[in-house]
Amino acid sequence: MADISAGPDGPHADMNAVVLDAKGLRALAHPVRVQLVGLLRKYGPSTATRLAERLGVNSGTASYHLRQLGAAGFVEEDTGRGNARERWWRSVHQVTELKDRDLADREPEATLAYLQSVAAAYTLRTQRMLNELLTMPREWRDTFDMSDAALRLTPGEALALREELRAVVARYRRDTPEEAATAPEGAERVAVITHLLPELDAPAPTATATAAGSGSREATETEPS
Repeated sequence: MADISAGPDGPHADMNAVVLDAKGLRALAHPVRVQLVGLLRKYGPSTATRLAERLGVNSGTASYHLRQLGAAGFVEEDTGRGNARERWWRSVHQVTELKDRDLADREPEATLAYLQSVAAAYTLRTQRMLNELLTMPREWRDTFDMSDAALRLTPGEALALREELRAVVARYRRDTPEEAATAPEGAERVAVITHLLPELDAPAPTATATAAGSGSREATETEPS
């Protein structure tokens, strides 16, 4: 899948990144498009037919979404490949960042659709890995981790935690063609997917609301059938 920073101030400012504006956000607010961009970034240029096979959709669907992504500037035709019968596509960027703090307020539906598409792609990626886990060499199975931790933080502490996690990831070798060419023997692609999920406590009901709710239930219970 694509490198995506869903929160503001992503860690990829020095890389080939695209920062989403309203037009780009609306263009990516579809799960097939998010996955298409991710596949092109991960595996390199491809055709609509090959991409469709990976996604389990028909080639017409893949072609349509690739054209929409092309119009929005996320992908482009790879004119150095293919022929008159076969059209190849490549990703224009390696990273997508959602950094505009006000964009979600201006485009709430597109923002939610985009983030849900990203979450679905991450879930699918995890499921595919789990399907292959038991057939992996033991040394790679031992690296697998899937865990969660419940913390009670202030917004400032949560932001600090996010930046610390990004700093740790940034210390390691990225999966780029240049880095792959010089990586040591035995190095493989490893996906690090982080979620920082605020789970705000529901406000406590007021005494008035509680009393009103109790009265309503009592009235319902004492109504004759």
